[in-house]
Amino acid sequence: MLLDSNIIIYALEPGYDSVRRFVDQQKAMVSTVSKVEVLGYHRLSPEHRQKLEDLFHALPVLPVSNPVIEQAIALRQQRKVSLGDTLIAATALVHDLELATANINDFDWIDGLDVINPVIR
Repeated sequence: MLLDSNIIIYALEPGYDSVRRFVDQQKAMVSTVSKVEVLGYHRLSPEHRQKLEDLFHALPVLPVSNPVIEQAIALRQQRKVSLGDTLIAATALVHDLELATANINDFDWIDGLDVINPVIR
């Protein structure tokens, strides 16, 4: 299971215990893109940053490899999509992983990519 950036954020937010439980129950992984998106946010408090860094240390972080780049190019040739979403989707496809995201509509057009929305409040 590959976690989209929004699921990583929800997993640490108060009021989203179901997302935290979901992440804990999965063999979860993250993309380097999500790590940059989440830790690169300029308004993170030191406490929140530490919680996120702890999470990233606990999960496998999948690199943007040449096969991921090639898959991302193929996806971007099909539709105008943000670079981050394209690289995250390509990472899931290359590693044959389901993608957990709160933004199903951003990914539901991609053949061969299984997406799930674990955000239940």
